[in-house]
Amino acid sequence: MNDASSRTHALGRRARVASPGGGGAPAGGRTDRRPPWRWLDWGQRGTAGAAIPSALGLEGIRQVFGEVVALDGVSLTVAPGEILCLLGHSGCGKTTLLRIAAGVERPVEGRVVLDGREVAGPSRFVPPEQRGVGLMFQDYALFPHLTILQNVMFGLKRLPPPEAEEAASRALARVGLGHYADDYPHMLSGGEQQRVALARAIAPRPGILLMDEPFSNLDRRMRDGVREETVALLRETGATAVVVTHDPEEAMRIADRIVLMRAGRIVQGGTAEELYRRPQSLFAARFFCDFNEIKAIVQSGRVDTPLGAFAAPGLSEGTEAVVCIRPQGIRIMPSGIGAAGRVISRCFLGEVDLVEVVAAGLDKPLHARVRECYEAAVGEDVGVEVMPDEVLVFAAAGA
Repeated sequence: MNDASSRTHALGRRARVASPGGGGAPAGGRTDRRPPWRWLDWGQRGTAGAAIPSALGLEGIRQVFGEVVALDGVSLTVAPGEILCLLGHSGCGKTTLLRIAAGVERPVEGRVVLDGREVAGPSRFVPPEQRGVGLMFQDYALFPHLTILQNVMFGLKRLPPPEAEEAASRALARVGLGHYADDYPHMLSGGEQQRVALARAIAPRPGILLMDEPFSNLDRRMRDGVREETVALLRETGATAVVVTHDPEEAMRIADRIVLMRAGRIVQGGTAEELYRRPQSLFAARFFCDFNEIKAIVQSGRVDTPLGAFAAPGLSEGTEAVVCIRPQGIRIMPSGIGAAGRVISRCFLGEVDLVEVVAAGLDKPLHARVRECYEAAVGEDVGVEVMPDEVLVFAAAGA
């Protein structure tokens, strides 16, 4: 390549701007005209270096900020090679727990154990750079004055420069960004910056990778593909991973196990299916589904509602209960079948129709997500049936 063409090539690369919807704003009103398939142009799977996964133990972790108790005696074990999601609303303590595991914060009480070795406790604290733990922040935390390659090399200071550059280049190639090694973070889209942060996190081959809301800054168009490739990369390296998210669907897509948190405590842990189908509290149930809720009283082990009677296992006689009916558990039938109702709205969503129905005896409309149903027009009288296996009953107290 001659000098003129080299300068043209360099200028062309510098003229790249953030992608619309990729988390960055276009510079000077210009748009990136690359084909849509290039947004998810990752490197070849199977080329990332394998890590030696570590076990993580958190024992009685307590953290306080002023008068706020952020974590209240949290204990948790993560097995080597496991992908675990910390799930919960903002402020529940999941990010604080992640930062304590990384060594960015020191707990007021409790211990952090890596492979049986205490790294944080009453009389011991190992700094983050000595824990062999990778941490990926929500905002990616890329250094604007360093090139993409230099950003990835930042965590490889223990290696000789040639080896560090080789490891960083390999990590960049795996996330499909090797050809942007000499660019700077502001020249990349949000999705590409996320991939740079991921490359930087995996380059040292950490035994544990901690990720704080890694996909929250991406739009829906990109999120699914980036998430899928990230999980494939985690499986490929074999590293133990703890991922913080507030999105239950994301947790279900990613995790081997989900830990649901509330107000600094663990509410429930288990597989996605266990938390969805067998939630142990009304809070856990609501987190995974927008239910139709009906108040009722337990009598003879059952609750009676205008939509029928349902079992109330484990609840005492006379208990005030909340009957939770999943939207997909409601069937719209011809009038005269089931409970009497009337369609007040209907919205086509592609795979399902969202149907709103008022039913006799209920104060609030029912929301149903139906794939195939009686084709009733808005304003038409219909019947409403409920599938019992899509109903959960909880005590109203403590909701």
